[in-house]
Order: sequence, then C-alpha cells, then structure tokens
Amino acid sequence: CPQALSLLAKLSVTTAWSWRQAGRAHLESGDFVAAQRAYERAYQLEPTVNGLEYLSTVYWQLKKEVPLAHLAQVCMLDYKDTAIAWCVVGNCFSLQKDATAALTFFQRSLELDPNFAYSHTLAGYEHLGHEDFGPALSSFRQALRIAPRRYNAWYGLGTIYHCQEKYELAEYHFAKACALHPTSSILQCHWGMAQYANGKGYQALETLGTALRLDPHNPQARYQRATIYAKIHRPKEALQELLVVRNAAPRQATVHRLLGQLYKQLGDTSNALKSYLTAMDLDPHDAAACKAALDKLGVDTSEPPEDAT
Repeated sequence: CPQALSLLAKLSVTTAWSWRQAGRAHLESGDFVAAQRAYERAYQLEPTVNGLEYLSTVYWQLKKEVPLAHLAQVCMLDYKDTAIAWCVVGNCFSLQKDATAALTFFQRSLELDPNFAYSHTLAGYEHLGHEDFGPALSSFRQALRIAPRRYNAWYGLGTIYHCQEKYELAEYHFAKACALHPTSSILQCHWGMAQYANGKGYQALETLGTALRLDPHNPQARYQRATIYAKIHRPKEALQELLVVRNAAPRQATVHRLLGQLYKQLGDTSNALKSYLTAMDLDPHDAAACKAALDKLGVDTSEPPEDAT
C-alpha cells in the first residue's frame, strides 16, 4: 500500500480512478480518515457507484452513521439496480446494529450479483458477530471461491476456528490472510495468538514481534507478548511490554492485575499492591481474584489501606 500511494502521488493528473486506488490503499492500511477523503474526492470527480461499497466500509469503521445513511439513500435513488448499492445499505444497517436487516440487504445484493465477493464477506462478518458460525463459514467460503485472494475472508474463517478452539485450523487460516496482506499488524497479531494457543509459544513471540514492527502502537500485540512471557517465566520481559500497554490503556483492569502478578514474581511488593488495588478499583467483579493475591502478599483486605488512594 505505501508503494501504491507513492506511485499515485507521482501522477501529473489525478482522476476518479486514481483517487479510488488511493482510497483502497489507505483503507487496507487502516488509515480510514485518509481513505474517506480519497473516496469522497473520487465521487466528486465521477459520481458513479464504483467504490461506494468501500466508502461505506470506511464510514462504518469511523462510526459515521449520518454520512453512511446519506450514502445509502443516494444508492437507492441512483443505483438501486446494482449489487454495490444494496451492499452499502447492508453496511448502513449493520452500523445501526440491525443484523436482520443488514443480512437481508446483503442477500439482495447477492441476488443481483451472486459473484459479488464483498457482500459474501460482509454477510460472513454479520453472522460472526452473532456467533452464527455455520452461516458465517458458508459466507466466507463462498467469498473465497469467487475471490481466493480476499484476505479478510481468510481472517474471518480463522476467527471462527479460534472461537471454536480449533487452533490448528485457526493458525492455518490466519497464516493465509497474512501471506496475502503481510503489512497488517492486526492480522499478524491474531496469527500469533493462534500460534500460542496451538502450543507454539516461541513462534508466537516472533509473529507478535512482527506485528509490533508493523505498528509499534498495537496494544493487543504487546499484551499478548506480555502474557506469553509471563507464562514462560520471563517476568522482566513481560513487565517491559505490559508497562507500555498500561500507558496506552490505563483503565484496563486485566492489565493492572497482570502487572500485580509480575511485580509479585519480581519481589516488588509495593508496586504489586498498587497494581492489585488499581485492578480492584477499575473492575469490582475482579475483586475476589485480586483479594486472594493480596492475601498471599500478606495484606489485610478486610479494611482499605490508609494509602489506598
């Protein structure tokens, strides 16, 4: 994607087509704001249905309900005989959390064009969001039958198998997605998680390291690395990763609880106490586990400590 954007920037004349390519590159890179600007510019230059399915996904990712609803209305007025238009409407209802309507419109899109792989993929995610794994599997497989390079369908299949604890299959499908989109930190992170669940801890650390090289601000990758380091009894490395996560997500109780465990292993009772108390404050439902850990530290949890603040 960066290479594509670099080449597009060298064009002396930009067209709607080149703006759509730029929008797609930004979308695949996760830069949704830039993708929105590019797709909207493309539509200004050439008001056609081409690319509007991706613009609707950009609005969905940015949670922009009003622009997406307006886009859906435009599609119904001007392009209702196209599969793309009904795909846009499906995305609109998906953002509004109306899965039944969203799936109805994705199906309408596929009635107009049974080989429109994008609607198959989005329908798969709609089913997946409600844990309807059978229909989701079918939708993703249909998408791949039509477009074998659609990495987000491979990712969807991997997610299903991970949820079903079929970790070997999950690892295989995430690996396929990463091969097709090797610069996605998110995909690499999920591949690493599947590797770890499949008993490949050291391989998982390498894959999660790749995820962080692609995006140093990926907190999920750092948290997963910290968890693996903790499991293999390397608390110093785990602590180093987890402190970065804490700074990025200071209100995550699970992060503070794991910090407490790591500080305890390292013999830092003071910071262990602070971390466990913070975890209890952020998530009262986690209080029992934290109190048990505090008891092992020799802290009386019957009354709040004087320096609890």
